[in-house]
Amino acid sequence: MIRRKFLKNTLYSTLSASSLVNLSNKNNSVSKDVPRIISTWNHGVNANKVAWKKLNNGEGGLTAVEFGVRHSENDPNERSVGYGGLPDRDGKVTLDACIMDSNNDCGAVSFLQNIKNPISVARLVMETTPHIMLSGEGAYNFAIKNGFKSQNLLTEQSKIDWENWLKKSDYKPVINIENHDTISMLLIDSDHNLFGACTTSGTAWKMHGRVGDSPIIGAGLFLDNEVGAAAATGLGEAVIRTAGSAMVVECMRNGMSPIDACKEVVHRISKLHKDRPEWEYLQVGFIAISKNGDYAGYSLKKGFNYALTDNENDSILVDAKYSI
Repeated sequence: MIRRKFLKNTLYSTLSASSLVNLSNKNNSVSKDVPRIISTWNHGVNANKVAWKKLNNGEGGLTAVEFGVRHSENDPNERSVGYGGLPDRDGKVTLDACIMDSNNDCGAVSFLQNIKNPISVARLVMETTPHIMLSGEGAYNFAIKNGFKSQNLLTEQSKIDWENWLKKSDYKPVINIENHDTISMLLIDSDHNLFGACTTSGTAWKMHGRVGDSPIIGAGLFLDNEVGAAAATGLGEAVIRTAGSAMVVECMRNGMSPIDACKEVVHRISKLHKDRPEWEYLQVGFIAISKNGDYAGYSLKKGFNYALTDNENDSILVDAKYSI
């Protein structure tokens, strides 16, 4: 895109050659097991199927990840993403999302209300504005101006759950709740180009205005097309404190495999939070793909899984390895 060429060329001209040769021979090797898609949690299975179909139809990796996670956004039975997501403590459903392509172009929205598909708004931010993130009322107005329809996202079931929560008003996230959380998706195409998307309604019963890691490039999602891609799920505050996804990619840049890179960052998060009050309910997981197509998922605690789709695996669910 024209609007980012100057910045992109300036950035690339400043990269030292050494920053691109730190990769191990393994990470520089070429795998034939591509294209490949991985995404977080069990709702990633159907999301992957949508993305895989888009990719095979020749619509490209960016469209594939966008419409893949949109499938979860549109499902009223998914309680942590899009339409059907659980509200904040004021009964408002607020959505966050980001998307990133192989050119390191990216877009995001945060604290977006009454718009069903934040991931598509995030893509439009990337492609039509000089910015990376729009938030709150500004993001809403941008969406409406560009043809998105305003609608109430609080489903009847979510309203009932919120009213029941108000009876105690006890804020305490539950790890692995109903086996899903944020949906993050990573894709490597047949040319070994990387794409990623992340979307969520955030932690249930959060304070109005809270934004987690999901729309933050470098926290909820990050990729470097020379190295690999990573995405996070779990307690956003813990991921933000460690720039989690960016650190996974940087570990891969320095020669680590995807599984070892995920382990390293989970270890950092564990060390930082073990004496904090949120340790009791802390869960964080990462998925990662290297430039050669190797992939992994890893979490702090048992229960995290991710969906895998490639030429040999038809959207299967994989139990991630974990620390404790």
